[in-house]
Amino acid sequence: MYLTMFLSSVGFSIVIMSVWPYLQKIDPTADASFLGWIIASYSIGQMVASPLFGLWSNHRPRREPLVISTAISVAANCLYAYVHVPHGHNKYYMLTARALVGFGAGNVAVVRSYIAGATSLTERTSAMANTSACQAVGFILGPVFQTCFTLIGEEGVTWKFLCLQLNMYTTPVLFGALLGIINIILIFAIFREHRVDDMGRQYKSINSDGEGSDVLHQNTEGSIDHVAVVALNVLFFVILFVFAVFETIATPLTMDMYSWTRKEAVFYNGIILSVIGIESVIVFMVVKTLSKKTGERAILHAGLLIVLVGFFILLPWGKKLPNIQWQEIKNNSIPRTSPSEMLAPFWSLPELQLPSNHTAEPVGCPVTQSWCLNTPMIYLAQYISSDVLIGLGYPVCNVMSYTLYSKVLGPKPQGVYMGWLTASGSGARILGPVFVSQIYTHLGPRWAFSLICGVVVASLLLLEIVYKRLIAFSVRYGRMQEENC
Repeated sequence: MYLTMFLSSVGFSIVIMSVWPYLQKIDPTADASFLGWIIASYSIGQMVASPLFGLWSNHRPRREPLVISTAISVAANCLYAYVHVPHGHNKYYMLTARALVGFGAGNVAVVRSYIAGATSLTERTSAMANTSACQAVGFILGPVFQTCFTLIGEEGVTWKFLCLQLNMYTTPVLFGALLGIINIILIFAIFREHRVDDMGRQYKSINSDGEGSDVLHQNTEGSIDHVAVVALNVLFFVILFVFAVFETIATPLTMDMYSWTRKEAVFYNGIILSVIGIESVIVFMVVKTLSKKTGERAILHAGLLIVLVGFFILLPWGKKLPNIQWQEIKNNSIPRTSPSEMLAPFWSLPELQLPSNHTAEPVGCPVTQSWCLNTPMIYLAQYISSDVLIGLGYPVCNVMSYTLYSKVLGPKPQGVYMGWLTASGSGARILGPVFVSQIYTHLGPRWAFSLICGVVVASLLLLEIVYKRLIAFSVRYGRMQEENC
């Protein structure tokens, strides 16, 4: 299950840094707004699939949804490698491929429900942290693989008899497909069902049907606190929303602010996200020990505060403007300027990046984004500091949300509930990229990151309101003491 979680995250992160430059290459009609839909399509597929796979796993052997979902991801990755072949509408083929990869990633709900059912309360935090660590390692190695594959270059090698281009954009997804095939083999060869109650006693039945289900129902008497369940779904939505904003905006932001080319943006952001991923794995290991002393709720509170500070640092300050990309702009696309701006001295105008020839890749902040002319640049030190803080806060919030959620639900089969939690996270990954691509493109980073800070503050208030309700099912009904779980 750890490996399945790892491969699921690799499938997402292995192309996240290269989607934008690849999209620009195969379909020049695509803009930053469509990029948001490309990123979001993965989560749309996952949001639809998660409850379905969760329900499936509640009533059938988990091997079935795991194999089918992984096979879908393998096929979708192969489709992504061929999106350059059609002579038109290439961006829609990419959209479809990413949506199908996301549909296959709906097996995350099956993985989380299996781990929740296979561990006692005392083991739960550690197991969830290990699961999240495997997911984080996937996010680390995905950009690392992508960074290594940039050495192949944009042209790469073409196999005409297969109509296949092996380049820095297609090789990563084909590698992801290979990993998926290996995962299917290991699910058949190694995976075994296992289920225990909150105190670690093994059930005969692996789900809600079958022999031993009477004993199961006796141990799960009592109603779930649905207020706590809904609150945790909302908090998880916010956590995934802000991280989706962060990972989506990384490439366009750095290309606009630091005049990086497409290849440089993929390479440098791949390195930065890899370092953040290593930081996240360390955080997961520390959280396992720290939660025993302070409890999951306090750690979740601290994680949200760290994320808030990370986005606050990312707000533009100072007076220096980003370099402007100015290339063959039509008269009707040049943003309007006020009389005061037209009369401003030349030394106060933003620097213009003029390409030396028509074939050179234009770099800098596009003049079609009118905010480029009046919004201060975000310094590289700000960007890296924000990366470090978000890389610290996000993994803390992620693992604590899953742990608290599984404990609130108790020993009942959690497939459907985990499906809804995964779906709420997927919904965040849908709205996050669309939100930031629209707000960032039209209003700029100041508005985008200010609104994110407001969302995180609202989530902190919600956590305060439901704080006392976020306790384990067995503790709520007096079967276990809180200090023991």
